Amino acid sequence: MDLHHFMTPTMTARRALLAALLTMPALAIGCRGASYVDRDDRVAIADSLRALITRAYDFSSPDATSRLLSLYPDSGRVISAAAGRVTTSRTALQAEITSFWQRVGRNMQEPSFVLGSSYVDVLSRDAAVMTFTYDIPHRTPAGLPHTVGGAWTALWRRQGARWVIVQEHLSDAPAAADHTVDSSAAPDDTAHRHPPRY
Repeated sequence: MDLHHFMTPTMTARRALLAALLTMPALAIGCRGASYVDRDDRVAIADSLRALITRAYDFSSPDATSRLLSLYPDSGRVISAAAGRVTTSRTALQAEITSFWQRVGRNMQEPSFVLGSSYVDVLSRDAAVMTFTYDIPHRTPAGLPHTVGGAWTALWRRQGARWVIVQEHLSDAPAAADHTVDSSAAPDDTAHRHPPRY
């Protein structure tokens, strides 16, 4: 005998509700898809990206140009917007960084990199956007104190086990600017490529 024949409308509604509740977790997991990243992993990714920037700009270590270039893919397209110009290749970016270091970087006395406010949006397990402010206090060849800095937004992609920047925008900070992302005069990154000439 069909047991459904003896079920009241209330019992039927309860069964339907129970079935829906049981399937909701599975549906939620399915909707997350491949882009879902839990909180602990988001924090770990954000910490890794901050560490990569800080390590690359550790001026106490030798071979500065290689460390700066380590933030980018070894080949392929890299979009970099800075100082009103755009480059689109690793080769062009390497030329910019090398030129900066020869003109300015190696003339900075006792430089240090100070990471300011940073904001990381993890888009998936293999992609993230990071916006941050920074300062590079140092002394000029004449011994005068000087600081360059700005704000930098970078799109990161994981290639194998390595995170690299595939697109970026840097803007220099005006003198004595308040380095906040919400400021209308937000600093930019270009300090490492287009700081004031000495």
